[in-house]
Amino acid sequence: MAFKSVLISTLLHLSSAEVVDYSQYVNPLIGGSGPFEGLAFGGGDIFVGGVLPFGVAKVGIDTYESNVSYAVINGGWTPKGLVTGISMMHESGTGGAPKYGVVSQMPLLGSLSSGEGGGGINILDNRTYWQQRVGEDTARVGYFKTQLESGVVVELSGARHAGIMRYSFPTSGVEDNEERHVLVDLSHYLPQESGGPSSQAYLGGEIRLDGATYQGHATYEGGWNDGAPFTIYFCGEFDTAPDEAKTFRGRNTEPMARHHVFSNGPVGQAVFGPNAFTSNDTATMTASSGPMNDRVGAVFSWKAKTSVVTSRVGISFISASKACKFMDEEIPTWNLNDTVNAAVVEWNRDVFSKIQVATEGEKANRTNLVLLYSSLYFMHLMPSDRTGENPLWDSGEPSWDDFYTLWDTFRCTVSLYHLIQPESYEGQIRSLIDIWRHEGYMPDGRSGNFNGLVQGGSNADNVLADAYIKGLRGGINWTAGYEAMRKNAEVTPYNTFSSADPTASVKEGRGALDDWIRLGYVSVDGNTRCLSRTVEYSLNDYALSVVAAGGEGVGAAPGDADKYLNRSAGWQRTWNYDVTSRGFSGFLTPRLANGSWNATGYNPALCGNCEWDSITYEATPWEYSFTVPHDMQSLIQHMGGNTEFERRLDHIFQPNTSEQDLAANGAAITTIMNIGYALLRFFMYLPLNQNQPPLTASTTHPHSNEPDFATPYLYNYLNKHSKSVNQSRQLANQYFHDALYGIPGNSDAGALNSWLVWQMLGLYPIVTQPVYLLASPWFADINVTVNGDRTLRIMSHGSNPAALGHSGFYVQSVKVNGEAWDRNWLLHDSVMVDGGTIEFEIGDEPAQWEKGDVPPSPGHYVI
Repeated sequence: MAFKSVLISTLLHLSSAEVVDYSQYVNPLIGGSGPFEGLAFGGGDIFVGGVLPFGVAKVGIDTYESNVSYAVINGGWTPKGLVTGISMMHESGTGGAPKYGVVSQMPLLGSLSSGEGGGGINILDNRTYWQQRVGEDTARVGYFKTQLESGVVVELSGARHAGIMRYSFPTSGVEDNEERHVLVDLSHYLPQESGGPSSQAYLGGEIRLDGATYQGHATYEGGWNDGAPFTIYFCGEFDTAPDEAKTFRGRNTEPMARHHVFSNGPVGQAVFGPNAFTSNDTATMTASSGPMNDRVGAVFSWKAKTSVVTSRVGISFISASKACKFMDEEIPTWNLNDTVNAAVVEWNRDVFSKIQVATEGEKANRTNLVLLYSSLYFMHLMPSDRTGENPLWDSGEPSWDDFYTLWDTFRCTVSLYHLIQPESYEGQIRSLIDIWRHEGYMPDGRSGNFNGLVQGGSNADNVLADAYIKGLRGGINWTAGYEAMRKNAEVTPYNTFSSADPTASVKEGRGALDDWIRLGYVSVDGNTRCLSRTVEYSLNDYALSVVAAGGEGVGAAPGDADKYLNRSAGWQRTWNYDVTSRGFSGFLTPRLANGSWNATGYNPALCGNCEWDSITYEATPWEYSFTVPHDMQSLIQHMGGNTEFERRLDHIFQPNTSEQDLAANGAAITTIMNIGYALLRFFMYLPLNQNQPPLTASTTHPHSNEPDFATPYLYNYLNKHSKSVNQSRQLANQYFHDALYGIPGNSDAGALNSWLVWQMLGLYPIVTQPVYLLASPWFADINVTVNGDRTLRIMSHGSNPAALGHSGFYVQSVKVNGEAWDRNWLLHDSVMVDGGTIEFEIGDEPAQWEKGDVPPSPGHYVI
């Protein structure tokens, strides 16, 4: 009866909350800056602009940073960067080389140059027209506004495959004959400002004019994943017919390997076609790049009497006609506010309302509201739902792209999708399997319809296992899914000789699989990233054992589950009890292919540059020594038992324990835990500007890298729940803010944001297991929509759970579905399938409330 009454009150609560506009609590600029004021460097690399949940179109400005040594323009928007265009496609939260920034427009004011050495705007040289911004940008859900130094005000919004831009040209302070233009430049993309082999390249295109309408296509390649060429089609139009519309063509002088360009020449001048409104020759209204990859585009011009011009643009990977269809259907009016309002409705309905908390009264804390709903926003910007838009094959399956990357998101992002976005999450998994069917491997990262890069293991395996063990079925073909996982586990992918690591494939699969199968670990003399790959391959094989336990139902052979469970203990083969560091014994240690240790001079607190060619990737062996979630029982034993494990766990949070020297990078982070590799990855291989002030401890964030996501919660395995709560809450309070520099480094497609959402819910998922560790919720009453239409209600009684200090969040007791609970963890079936309740009693002081079993180690296997 008690449980029934709770469910009734929950339903009443939900019905009264349906009208709340949660979008008002989203700050789309959180993470837009790093530790250097005015620079995105070291920040979240976020996209800012018009977008729908998992939308293909991400409409926003593109900028250029004049300080190339510290330039990061991955999301397009930067705090002070020079505006070079407004484009239709972006990533969000990504490191490495930029991707997209394509299908662009740029409003221009002034005369266009028409000859060598002439004055005015040279449309082939954006240095002649890029713009500073005046005042502060305005950004909210579905809307962005900025003013350029020319006086042009840009407003925009986005739909799923389309965008709308409104340009308000100045009516005072300019000459009466000042020309107004909108430039459409097919050769525009986000560059890697410091250069390098992963830079994007424009490979040509075509544009056709018909009055105020234009359409065509363009092809690009490269970017962070060393992507193959992809072609994007577009269709655009203006609400006001231009007085003049001309195509143009010009030499491509951008240096590109293996492509025709005009090498080592200065930027030339565009050659214009005749005015489309006066020409009788329809052929002159088309500009094509030809075999020399010439730059092509169009310029639309209005006389001084025109003050406001609005444009709609649709994009498609299939055809220009489909792009036109998207434009007409998704943005049916010229009223920009209509598109903004539609975006707000969709975000509220499909995302924000999935987690409801009090927004008024004494229980409301605006800062926490902003952190919660902004985090939900950012974790829904990618991947992109391109169902019906796959140009490579038509299988009838969902099609998703921009998985950037599963190495980042498998740890806790996908588990949240499972709860609040089960249909989309099912589509993502079906798409991963479909990619295997047609390209041979599931991706770890994918963008522009192309797999790559693989930072460690084949982490699609972890995603599938997590969904399978939690009962996600729907339209997923699990026989095919398991076969795709077995391909990762049994077939070494061909080497694409990537510049990131030419020693083995980083495009897909497990590049060090030969070692893994032959030796049971990854050897230091045979492969790069030997320790981090060993740890990650261990979890990947545990993931296979989870699905293989389905037996004939998934097409697994007898003995498969045991085989992969055995292989999942491979991390133990690189555990050397004789290695000591900072008073602790036993660490992951590089091992040669002949079985001997490569421990001379070895220090597990160091990892060189911690990149592709190191022993570990973006975390030290100290940190990776804690990342064995499937067999914590064995890990604790290897570290010397409960007392030593706790002492070691305490140690990594202590100040002044880090030994990793970042040298010229200057990141003076002092804890072992997560020593700032989100910053390090940007510094690598860049020419440093000696005039730039160094990073200091006060301007860097230690909790910014995915291998450490679960580490603060590991005290639960010792029944020391209060320590998990204290460490995780302290990290969250210290490093997440409603501010431009509001997250600790690169958000990695929302991975950091999803970590914070779990922290605020008072839960943390253990991937590949149907297990959630309990923490302490930030709100007194949380209603989470799970499994499509069921409600999980999380309540917190006692001290104010929304307090930002270090008191008032220690758990004193827990009830699950009205029954007293003595474990600091629970199973998925308890509350995530049919809904239910979790009630926390909290207080100001730690309490030893949990008396039951510690969280399970289902992968426990001793070699």
